[in-house]
Amino acid sequence: MASAAEQMAQNMSWSAFGKATELRQRILFAIGLLIVYRLGTYIPVPGIDSEALKSFVEQAASGIGGMLNMFTGGAIGRMGLFALGIMPYISASIIVQLMTAMVPYMEQLKKEGEPGRRKINQYTRLGTVFLATLQAYGLSVGLEGSGLVTDPGWFFRITCIITLVGGTMFLMWLGEQITARGIGNGISLIIFVGIIAEVPAAIAQFFAQGRSGSISPVVIIGVFIVVIATITFVVFMERALRKIHIQYPRRQVGMKVYDGGASNLPVKVNPSGVIPAIFASSLLLLPTTLSTFSGTQTSSAMSTVLAYFGPGQPLYLLFFTVMIVFFAYFYTFNVSFKPEEVAENLKSQNGFVPGIRPGKRTAEYLEYVVNRILVLGAAYLAAVCLLPEILRSQLAIPFYFGGTSVLIVVSVTMDTIQQVQSHLLAHQYEGLIEKSQLRGKKRTKPKPQRR
Repeated sequence: MASAAEQMAQNMSWSAFGKATELRQRILFAIGLLIVYRLGTYIPVPGIDSEALKSFVEQAASGIGGMLNMFTGGAIGRMGLFALGIMPYISASIIVQLMTAMVPYMEQLKKEGEPGRRKINQYTRLGTVFLATLQAYGLSVGLEGSGLVTDPGWFFRITCIITLVGGTMFLMWLGEQITARGIGNGISLIIFVGIIAEVPAAIAQFFAQGRSGSISPVVIIGVFIVVIATITFVVFMERALRKIHIQYPRRQVGMKVYDGGASNLPVKVNPSGVIPAIFASSLLLLPTTLSTFSGTQTSSAMSTVLAYFGPGQPLYLLFFTVMIVFFAYFYTFNVSFKPEEVAENLKSQNGFVPGIRPGKRTAEYLEYVVNRILVLGAAYLAAVCLLPEILRSQLAIPFYFGGTSVLIVVSVTMDTIQQVQSHLLAHQYEGLIEKSQLRGKKRTKPKPQRR
């Protein structure tokens, strides 16, 4: 028999969506800010030779520059206002979260609740400014060295730094506003929209290569079959759950004895979602962002690093796999699923796992279960991100058909749809409560007056 929540979810329709005014406002707010983001990718940095930049980007599109262009929504290919994208913020978040797990002062801030969280967010923003400034300076020097600047000099460098750092901070603010006042995760949605916006051009380019004969029709059909199979596999794994049985004892309230109930604690096979893939990609893009536009000024050491860590290279794939597995475990146990907090919540609600003592033993059991689940979850993430990546590098197909982009698009879409359904369920619950209160008022009869 379906639960009440499942029955309400089945009864959702466009009429219910139309009545959810707050949800509609949140969606429109998020769409409006995402449109602002897309407009910002077309505002160019002052002092760039557009024709020279266009030819340079076409040459770099097959290498790491193609991945940079994908994660920035095409902004770095146009050297737009958001050319650095959201990657400096993600890199700063990684560093701050690692420090939170290792530095006692940061760990204490994490335990202070809302004031500590605000302080950690402040450190993340300062780290974003620092990393964005370094990358912006490297890009400005690299652009000058590649002959893509009309009037090179310190005036251009300062202008470029201010523009790019301001664009990254504004993009970070957009992501925070979408998360707080819109729908879905703002940072993930910004990356999602950047990928989706460039997909039509990538498909057209892919078919143009097929018409010219550089790619055979069999390869084109095979690529689309692999993409569809990857999407199906991602949807299946993102919905996969491991249910832990939870028992509640009998309780007595006054003279009445209530029977104990039973429920399940659902644990996703991939509790960390798409975050490990984004974090691993940002670490791979951090050193190569500076070298993409460095031209002839690239040192021999950096050239060696790029040769071994280029897309499809063995060291690139190995480092990508290690980072995905590391962040899958790190993000799960530090952010998305904390066994100690879950065990404490179950203990406060008088719930327990059958055969396991509440408290520390329950936390150890939950950690054991999640560790085993993450073996499958991390392997799934690595397989989805790497297998299409290997095929892409061998067949020279666009980055937008790679496993990372497919994983981000599908995961963010599912997460956003789930949040929309949650808002609709909450709206339906509110409507039912209001109707029950109105019916209760109608049924109450006035008391007879005494004479």
